Amino acid sequence: MDPTQQQTPPSYSKESLIRRYKPIWRILLISNLALGGYMFAKARKKNSRVEDRKHPGPHDEDNQATDAVSSGLTPASPLSEEPSVPPTVIEPVKVREPIPEDQQRELFKWILEEKRKVKPKDPKEKKRIDEEKAILKQFIRAESIPQL
Repeated sequence: MDPTQQQTPPSYSKESLIRRYKPIWRILLISNLALGGYMFAKARKKNSRVEDRKHPGPHDEDNQATDAVSSGLTPASPLSEEPSVPPTVIEPVKVREPIPEDQQRELFKWILEEKRKVKPKDPKEKKRIDEEKAILKQFIRAESIPQL
């Protein structure tokens, strides 16, 4: 080998990997979109079946009974394998005891201290904070505090 000749490394294609594997990227993208569409359609179909079961029409019950008899199913056997959705339970609003005035004053003092620590970014924010501090000072100085 002649030292004047340089060994050139194998030349790589100047195409980027994305262009080189363009068909593979297309297949991945199309299959991903198809899978997403299938899952969306299946979930929508499932939701519509649940809604249909909740609100059957007057003729739907008769049709289901005749279908069950003609197919040999008993009315006790489930027509579908989907579990029924339990009804939601709404809890009543709990009435809490009022906060004593001492604790309210302490709370207002703490809020006022926190407002004093805040560094405003612009004049509008400074004005808003000053107004809030003035209201808090009025509550602290007042003889009676409004109930929260």
